[in-house]
Amino acid sequence: MKKFLGPYKDLPNNVFVIFFARMVNSAGHFVMPFMAMFLSNKLGLSTEKTGYFMMLAAFAYVPGSFIGGKLADHLGRKKIFILFQSLAALSFIPCAFLGNSTVIPWLLILSSLFGGAAGPANGAMVADLTNSTNRKEAYSLLYLGHNLGFAVGPMVAGLLYKNHLPWIFIGDALTTFLSLILVAVFIPETRPDEEKIAEIHDDLEINERAEGGSLLSAMIKRPVLMTFLFCIMLYSFVYVQHLFTLPMQMQQFFGDDQGAKYYGFIMATNALTVVIFTTLVTKLTLKLKPIFCVALGGIFYAAGFGMLSSISHLYLFIFSTFVWTLGEILVSTNGMAYVANNTPVTHRGRFNAIVPIIAEAGHALGPLWTGKYLMTHRVLSVWQLTLYGAFFIALLLFALHYVENGRTQKLKQEEM
Repeated sequence: MKKFLGPYKDLPNNVFVIFFARMVNSAGHFVMPFMAMFLSNKLGLSTEKTGYFMMLAAFAYVPGSFIGGKLADHLGRKKIFILFQSLAALSFIPCAFLGNSTVIPWLLILSSLFGGAAGPANGAMVADLTNSTNRKEAYSLLYLGHNLGFAVGPMVAGLLYKNHLPWIFIGDALTTFLSLILVAVFIPETRPDEEKIAEIHDDLEINERAEGGSLLSAMIKRPVLMTFLFCIMLYSFVYVQHLFTLPMQMQQFFGDDQGAKYYGFIMATNALTVVIFTTLVTKLTLKLKPIFCVALGGIFYAAGFGMLSSISHLYLFIFSTFVWTLGEILVSTNGMAYVANNTPVTHRGRFNAIVPIIAEAGHALGPLWTGKYLMTHRVLSVWQLTLYGAFFIALLLFALHYVENGRTQKLKQEEM
């Protein structure tokens, strides 16, 4: 099978197991995409109450992530991942039998808490199973697996929602347990003990070597990584506009009915581009360093989103989506590879807890700040800001790439 997989053919078998596990789990991702609709339509909650519970579900992920990251570094990746992901799935099952009970929102929040705790352990597991020479391919494959599954999940959930609602909760839980069985059976515990860490010390990149101290102390020693994460946060502010500003623009240009229909075409283009072009983009950029690829992604963001300020035909909107989705592929597949390459082996769980929170802050703040901006500005002016913003961030990342190369060479010379 591997010979048909191009740049992925030399990855460890364990990475392929995680690929299938993520694809199965994402294919059963039924509940959360329909949470807002369920709370408002089925439970009859007001928009204010619905927003309140969705905010709590999002916030619950944060303490869960910190707890899971700490435990993954001290107790092991596999057991923590299986424990908390199982608890997240179990939280869905009662929802299938509670009808319109007001207990359901709290169970969904609890599931988000447990899911947050499982995430860092899973991320650390991937970092343990790979190294700096194959992480780009590994994260690309896992990104592809997630999107292959997610392309199916919401569609199936949409078919179940009207007449078979309990199966949304049961189906999400069952696919989660199926993915956990793959991990439980085929993936060993990956957390290295002290003896293993000493054994692999010389094989690790300088920034991956074991360290004592807290997460904060490890992060302070990595100013380039902190600047990189700040850039990713700004990227997410740009990227989230396809969920906030773009649908408003489509409605303004094409009317409510046609705008919604055409926006569906846009999202389908995004999904198809990810599925079809991820492997090709990975193959073409295989010899480029992750931080350089993330910077290159910003150029595609600038071009794809920037052109939205001056187009009005549907085929140009589709072309724009193709361009900015190429940027999404470059940023998503290389961003985590870069972080893993700069995370000490002793802190992988904790870094995988804090990194998504920092990186996705822009995703959370983007709609809020853009909404306030649009109270006094035209929609099209948002795209001019994304053009200049994404281009500036890309230039900063290219500069970081140059600085990092010089710093790495200096450290290697000092070791000799």
